[in-house]
Amino acid sequence: MQKEVYIIDDDESSLAVFKALFKNDTDYKFISVKSEQIDVALNNIPSLIIINEDAIKRDIVELCNQIRRDEDNTITPLIIVSSNTNKQHRVEILKSSVEYYIKKPVDEEYLYYTIKNLQRLLSINRTISPLTGLPGNVQIHAELKKRLTKKEEFAVLYIDLDNFKAYNDVYGFLKGDQIIQFTSEVILNGIHTFFSEGAFVGHIGGDDFIAIVPYENIEHLCQILIASFDKGVKKFFTEEDQKKGYIEVENRKGIIEPFPLTSISIGVVVAEKGRFANILEIGEVSTQVKHLAKSIQGSSYAIDRRKHE
Repeated sequence: MQKEVYIIDDDESSLAVFKALFKNDTDYKFISVKSEQIDVALNNIPSLIIINEDAIKRDIVELCNQIRRDEDNTITPLIIVSSNTNKQHRVEILKSSVEYYIKKPVDEEYLYYTIKNLQRLLSINRTISPLTGLPGNVQIHAELKKRLTKKEEFAVLYIDLDNFKAYNDVYGFLKGDQIIQFTSEVILNGIHTFFSEGAFVGHIGGDDFIAIVPYENIEHLCQILIASFDKGVKKFFTEEDQKKGYIEVENRKGIIEPFPLTSISIGVVVAEKGRFANILEIGEVSTQVKHLAKSIQGSSYAIDRRKHE
């Protein structure tokens, strides 16, 4: 995927410099933007914004604040290149959530690797769930591989919600996101209370979570997570639905169907030393044990304890 980098300068003097610097990096595209056109430019959400302070007519702090106020560009990295060496000036700019202030004359190699490393960090951050702040699939796979390579003994908890689609249909996606955030908090609080170290929690996506933990007292941990979830999830339902114990959803045929209140299912795979050769094998077993947990109405857990032969 090509990375679009906006160069903000009013005389377009910087564009040639960056194109020459990145002539061998075909995945970078540099676009010159005049400072008065910044509103139009921000609609495209660039990968990075570089401002040549010496080549703009606007106040640099006001311009940076305008960029940060744009909802879609709150996390877009900002680099300021300037000949102004005044310390207070630099500090005022950094207060506007600017990542780097680079003084002229610019060392081209330093500038090159600053840009490359910013993009690397941004790529890593994009693998984190924006909803829960938990690591995503890249880190989850890496964590599982690491433990298998080290021949550790551990347990994997696959956690998801029951009747979550029905909840979204009745209460809407914003409320659904709140339940997902609540679920992540339940898992994190429970796991970190139970284990002081050696635990990992990730967000696979949607209402699916994973926890990789030491395998001691797994049953007790599942019971704690379920009790905490069932107690707290009630606040996401109206009093009427709480009293009924179910919600009503119209299906595609226009028929009203009852669905139990949202609950949590936990499928646990115990990975003894040498039991699994790779993460695909763990995934196959997890599918079976998750299905078993979800076959039980209400919040429940199922643990696969098959021994390695």
